[in-house]
Amino acid sequence: MNDKINPEHYKQKPLESIEYIEQQLGQHFKYYLLGSIYKYLHRWEYKYEPLTDLQKAQWYLDKLIHQVEEAEEVEEVEEW
Repeated sequence: MNDKINPEHYKQKPLESIEYIEQQLGQHFKYYLLGSIYKYLHRWEYKYEPLTDLQKAQWYLDKLIHQVEEAEEVEEVEEW
């Protein structure tokens, strides 16, 4: 099945695209995630497949939530 949210061409090794972006941005990665969430939420109504953009926003939100959970586990939330 063709994954419209995180397609195979995003998952090229040794790093997935999202992992490479995180590696490059470091502690600023959260802003990339936020920007992506805003982008997909802003334009979903104007797209041919609006549900796909909402699902993409959710994918980035889930990623951001995971980042915050990891930071809380090591008590780094103050640095966010």
